[in-house]
Amino acid sequence: MKEEKKQVVYLVEDDDNIRELVEYALGSSGYEAAGFAQGSDFFAAVEAGIPDLVLLDIMLPEEDGLALLKRLRKDAATKEIPVIMLTAKVGEYDRVKGFDYGADDYVTKPFYVTELMSRVKALLKRAAPGGDNAGGVFEIGPVSLDVAKRSAFVSGAEVSLTFKEFELLKHLMENEGIVFSREKLLSGIWGYDYAGETRTVDMHVMSLRQKLGAGADIIKTVRNVGYKAVE
Repeated sequence: MKEEKKQVVYLVEDDDNIRELVEYALGSSGYEAAGFAQGSDFFAAVEAGIPDLVLLDIMLPEEDGLALLKRLRKDAATKEIPVIMLTAKVGEYDRVKGFDYGADDYVTKPFYVTELMSRVKALLKRAAPGGDNAGGVFEIGPVSLDVAKRSAFVSGAEVSLTFKEFELLKHLMENEGIVFSREKLLSGIWGYDYAGETRTVDMHVMSLRQKLGAGADIIKTVRNVGYKAVE
């Protein structure tokens, strides 16, 4: 029987203790893990083989994590790689900036390794070809979404979305008119229920509205409840 190929996760973290701990946890969870203390070593490894997911710290000795994330998203070969930011920075500005640059998720230190592994598992599952991304074409107002091609358009012009932005928009559009609480969106799209992290949903909605431009109004805020998509 042919052995199933392990999914590859790269970690960029300059703290040796954290890097070794996370590498061990990834290996114990069935992933092939490789850790790097700085961006130059990380990109050398990416040139040799593209990983299935990247865990990326912000505070690094050479280029910071946000600069590395920008480089990943600008390269056609790496722009679709799911990225989880791992950082001690807890300010909303840093989170928003990370999402603006294309991060799919955000974990602040100190963190529980079990929680991190659940996020890794959930993101990899949703990013898998033919996994939770199968579907058709949805249209609301000027916004259209081709799920099979993972393409979003506003008035015919394609809009570049991160993996989680696309998933959020898809979830709202395929359930047009239904109001989802932040907790439901967090659980349904991010794949976990973690108290205090609902701001992640708000920041993704804010970033998504900015990118949709003239189509931003299809995402409505329902006060004290959550969000829905309507024409």
